[in-house]
Amino acid sequence: MSHSVSTALPAADYYDVEALLYPREREKLAELREFLAAEVAPSAQGWWDREEFPFDLVPKLGALGLSAPHRPLPDRPPYSRLFQGLVIAELTRADTSIATFFMVHHDLFVEGLCEFGSPEQRERYLADASALRTTGAFALTEPEHGSDVAGGLSLTARREGDGADATWVLDGAKRWIGNGTFADHLLVWARDTSAPDPRSAVRGFIVAGDSPGLTRTRIEHKIALRTVQNADLTFDGVRVAEADRFPGISTFDDTRTMLLGSRLLVAWQAVGLQLAAFDVARQYAVERLQFGRPVASFQLIQAQLTQMLGNATASMAMLAQLARLHDAGEATMPRVALAKAWATARMRESVALGRGILGGNGIVTDYRMAKIFADAEAVYTYEGTFEVNTLIAGRDITGVSAIR
Repeated sequence: MSHSVSTALPAADYYDVEALLYPREREKLAELREFLAAEVAPSAQGWWDREEFPFDLVPKLGALGLSAPHRPLPDRPPYSRLFQGLVIAELTRADTSIATFFMVHHDLFVEGLCEFGSPEQRERYLADASALRTTGAFALTEPEHGSDVAGGLSLTARREGDGADATWVLDGAKRWIGNGTFADHLLVWARDTSAPDPRSAVRGFIVAGDSPGLTRTRIEHKIALRTVQNADLTFDGVRVAEADRFPGISTFDDTRTMLLGSRLLVAWQAVGLQLAAFDVARQYAVERLQFGRPVASFQLIQAQLTQMLGNATASMAMLAQLARLHDAGEATMPRVALAKAWATARMRESVALGRGILGGNGIVTDYRMAKIFADAEAVYTYEGTFEVNTLIAGRDITGVSAIR
């Protein structure tokens, strides 16, 4: 069956949030949609089934010029937060894995360079990374530390020597590192054992993917984001020059600016998955005949589709307002945490309704919905679980912490 939605039907952006974009941003979003329809949609299911990353797509994605950091490049002005969110939603609508690749590279690695790197580091790395001539990863999560990583970094960095000639020696492990198997450079977070208080001293480093002592192992047997090449990383005496230490990082609190932005974009992924689920479910319901008429003609199916659209529209509206607050410097972590928790909960409901509308066909990847359903589970969990984000918001609105 066809997966395209008739142009005679209303758009899934039911309240036209995209009208809030600047004209050049609307044009760029239309260009992105054309690119995704031609280059991603026809192949995404095959990549996912085979757990295969499409490396030939990377330069084509880079040529779109979407990677515009908030500290603008000389030849590229920044985009609004709303546009950046809608880009992630649209990428996710086509394929959650490709959206995750782009988000890890741009919104964690490239933005990390902009936020914490020295002028010399930005001169060395930023142009190639922004154009996707090189790829990056963000190595924070560890085998034994996920939600509690703020107080429990185990990867250590030991300084040898002083001043500009110092060398840092990294030992330990990281886990669930997106792009980790192939990234040219890794932004690695470690605890500084050379500091007077090693418990609170955190450093960030740019580590080459081919560094001696670094072992990268692909995580297999995933049921979600199968195209994403997540890695286990082992650091055994990996040596990093002082020139590749981020001067702007001294404590774990320095991660919060970046994590706020990336968490907000994961919430936009929840929007994209809901739009994808609605697209597939609506088209199926219109085309699928049962009892001699389209499935869409049954009242319960219409109620389910309306619920899906309502969930997606409400999530999009919440995040559009949060994007405005972010541009104004008012997007706090509790506000972002509430949005991520709420939007992903609505997403879980929406993809489950969509899977049900497809009946038995909803559990095979031929019809896209099974992939959408499975990928939603990863989005529900990463960048802060539903429970942790709920407690972050709860602490803000009550003044009482339930997190120990």
